[in-house]
Amino acid sequence: MIARRTLLAGVATLPALDAGASLPIPPARQLSFRVIREGSGIGRHVLAFEPDGTRLTVRISVDLAVGFGPITLYRYSHRAVERWEDGRITGFEAQTNDDGSRSTITMVPQGDTLAVDSSRAGRYVAPPGAVPATHWNRRMLDGPFINTQTGEVMRPAVRRVGPEALPWAPQRRGDRFVLSGDVDLETWYDASPAWLGLRFRGSDGSAIHYEVT
Repeated sequence: MIARRTLLAGVATLPALDAGASLPIPPARQLSFRVIREGSGIGRHVLAFEPDGTRLTVRISVDLAVGFGPITLYRYSHRAVERWEDGRITGFEAQTNDDGSRSTITMVPQGDTLAVDSSRAGRYVAPPGAVPATHWNRRMLDGPFINTQTGEVMRPAVRRVGPEALPWAPQRRGDRFVLSGDVDLETWYDASPAWLGLRFRGSDGSAIHYEVT
């Protein structure tokens, strides 16, 4: 019902950041989004940031449910942990339950890339510069994605549009990035660059977007 290859994609770029460069950690150390489908809330996507000196842990939880009245027709849950140290990603693991279909994935550094172990895509070494994309870090747009549910490597075209007002929150403005090809979605970031939300269509054609709470 919901196109999971577009909703969840991965982690961050692998090369080390320049000394002193900062990851976009929100002041409240949390990003929380309400997921809206055809005007109705269907769940939440929450990221909790835990900085500790040169280390950063990001804990991600997604819980969605689509129903008709009291009857739940579709349920989705995703739990992931992303780890950084000295500006480098040092680990990622996730478990997903997509309406009863379960999958797991882990990623660890191997040289200048990532070794991936996916229950769906198997084991492989990702192409140099491949990024698992958890969306909060805009650097994910600089290279290919590793889908954190399926383990697929995706190479979308990325086009920047903006800055502009968010369609569902005109008081907020941000740069809009349009992704097409392997992934079809729109995502917004402010100047900091904090993640402001995204928009895409589910596999059933329904309009879905994220609203910051």
